[in-house]
Amino acid sequence: MDTFYLSDRGRVRQHNEDCVGVFENEAGVLAIVADGMGGHLAGDVASQMTISTFKGLWEQVKHIDSPKDAEAWFIEKVSEVNKAVYDHSLSNPECQGMGTTIVGVIITPSFATIGHIGDSRCYLLNHSGYKQVTQDHSLVNELVRSGQISKEDAEHHPRKNVLLRALGTEQTVELDLSTIEFEQDNVLLLCSDGLSNKVSDEEMQEELLKSHSLPEIANSLVKSANDNGGEDNISLVIIKKTANLELGEAPC
Repeated sequence: MDTFYLSDRGRVRQHNEDCVGVFENEAGVLAIVADGMGGHLAGDVASQMTISTFKGLWEQVKHIDSPKDAEAWFIEKVSEVNKAVYDHSLSNPECQGMGTTIVGVIITPSFATIGHIGDSRCYLLNHSGYKQVTQDHSLVNELVRSGQISKEDAEHHPRKNVLLRALGTEQTVELDLSTIEFEQDNVLLLCSDGLSNKVSDEEMQEELLKSHSLPEIANSLVKSANDNGGEDNISLVIIKKTANLELGEAPC
């Protein structure tokens, strides 16, 4: 298993409110991208708190034996993290209204389980091509799905950034889950919308297909997002299933 992650402030924003974590133990690998939101740097707090809490929770896991186990773990722990972030916002006025998107994946030798809230995405590259695994919890995506606007209209919609779900903004939150086969040479890309809003699916696929190292691919994708404006923070995790069945180290 080869992994690499990167988070970049972008060209416009003063601070990076994204946070990324890749954690390995005997059960497998947990990778998460969180895109925080909230005024006065509260987005920083929400995303960093989310990643650090998940890190501690994952350290306690001894085994994940099935997709059912992985999905149950995600549901239970997302509820715990949501409560922690929500309670923190209530007890700290400067953090009122803060929240974060999350997209995460649990990877074992035989499968990958993806969970997400908001508009941070997961993509899969395999022998069938490149596809988006997650569906954005956003107003414009609902308008597209209901046929009220086209995908092209969504790109420039004035309410493009309106989310329908986020972690930590309410007492409870619903997590979408899916489990996929993760086979030899398959690649998973997790990213915040700072990447997906600026780099097309076709460009991402082209970059991932290059015979470059994961750090080179990640840096090239971030550069493309910045070259196209870089108005938002840009974060991503790339995970490639390699011939080595042992789980590799995740670089910081």
